[in-house]
Amino acid sequence: MIGTIGIKDLEILCIIGIYPAEREHEQPLLLSLEAEYPFKAAAQTEDIQQTIDYAVIAQQLTDLAIEGKFQLIETLAERSAQYLLKTYPQIQRIILEIKKPKAIPSAAYPYVRIERFHHSY
Repeated sequence: MIGTIGIKDLEILCIIGIYPAEREHEQPLLLSLEAEYPFKAAAQTEDIQQTIDYAVIAQQLTDLAIEGKFQLIETLAERSAQYLLKTYPQIQRIILEIKKPKAIPSAAYPYVRIERFHHSY
């Protein structure tokens, strides 16, 4: 039984961007994630040890963004996907979207969206 665990619009305040002002002040990102993996055992046992704890993933991705101080959201997306696929080998497919809502005043937000598979890493 393959299922999806997800996080929608996790707000992360971090240093991100290529411009000097972006390197000095934190700005918000909104990160969304879908991770497909087999969770039959968790569904049958209701044992958190048999699944992927989305609260833990949220903290791991927040830490990665804050510590990384990346210049591009593309880099953050790729590093996040790599980290999750290596840390959680049961994940078969991941879709990750990162929005940068304050980057373009006349737009809701620019974003990147990537899809990666476990066999890619």
